[in-house]
This record gives sequence, structure tokens and C-alpha cells, in this order.
Amino acid sequence: MGLFGTKEEKDDKFILQLIEQSKKTHETIAFLEHSLEDDNASKIEHIKNIIREVDEIRRVLIDDLHNTFITPIDREDIYNISNALFDMVDYALTTAEEMHILKVTPDDYIRNMVTLVRKQTEELQMAMERLSKNPRVAGEHTMIVKSLEKEVEHLYRKGIRDLFDTPPTLEKLPQLFYMREVYRHISNMSDRAEEAANVFGMVVMKLS
Repeated sequence: MGLFGTKEEKDDKFILQLIEQSKKTHETIAFLEHSLEDDNASKIEHIKNIIREVDEIRRVLIDDLHNTFITPIDREDIYNISNALFDMVDYALTTAEEMHILKVTPDDYIRNMVTLVRKQTEELQMAMERLSKNPRVAGEHTMIVKSLEKEVEHLYRKGIRDLFDTPPTLEKLPQLFYMREVYRHISNMSDRAEEAANVFGMVVMKLS
């Protein structure tokens, strides 16, 4: 017998909904990573289409929470994990939009930070998929998410320092501020991944 007892409990709809949302989150960040060099509106529209799907998953999940008396994990934890995942795709859209509108060319900091965030989404997805049968392994995946966040934060701070290491000309100053904003959005994505991992880690502790 698994963590949730019967097969119906193991395949609880809330866990499955979070897994589905985590897959869509990974799809969004992976698409952003692979399309960083593409400066076109179709990229933004594609991300918007994924976000619509994510939003629908989230709406159904929240409605189910309101109509369910007993949940496999605390309803507040389910809600907070879902919100953190949604914030990640929202920041991905903001990143793509601002890079397009402000004509920001991706540098190595942007590329490397987005890659790390994509890895965070993979670890979150694996954590959720393993919660039922292998909660200890699920917890290990959440720890990796937190470790990756530290790497993103290190790159973010180093990138900001490098941007303003040499006093910029007035002509270049606006572009540096635009770049800093993009850095910040990616850092926020990573923070939300860590937030989801923190909540999920607590879930693992409660159920172990």
C-alpha cells in the first residue's frame, strides 16, 4: 500500500493536477530557453497559449479544492504550490515580452539563468511524480531545486555587478536598466521555484 493507501488515493486528482501543472511549467521554461534568440511576436503568443492551459488547470484545481472536504495534503499547501508554479510561467511571459519590446539581446547570464530555472522545473516535476511511492526521493528533488536557486542568485548578482562595473555612457544606460529588469524577472522565476520546493518539502515531511 502506497502513501495514500488505495489506488484511488495514490492517484488523487490534486496530485495529478499539480503534476500536470508542473509539466506545463517545464514546457514553458524550456520553450523560453530554446527561443531566447528569436525576437518575434509568435514566441510570445506561444507562451500565452501555454499560460491559458496552465490557468485552466489552476482554475479547475481551485474549484475542486472548494468542493472537496478531504484532500491528500493540506489544501493551503496545494494552493500555494499551484500559485508558485503559475507565477513562474507568468514571469516567463514577462521576460519574453520585455526582451521583445525593449530589444534586449540575451547574454550568457540570461542564457545560463534560464537554463538553471528550466532544470528547477524538471526537479519539481520529478518531486511531484515521486511523492506517492517515493516521498524520500521527492524530498531530495526539492533540495536540488533550492540548490539551483542559489546558483541563479549568484549569477544574478554577478550579472548586475558586471553590468555597472564600468560607468556607462548616457546612450547605453537605458539598455543596461532593461537588461537588469530581465535579470530580475528570471531571478523571480527561480525564487518561485524555490517557494514551490519549500512548500512541497514540508508536505513530504508531514507525510513521511
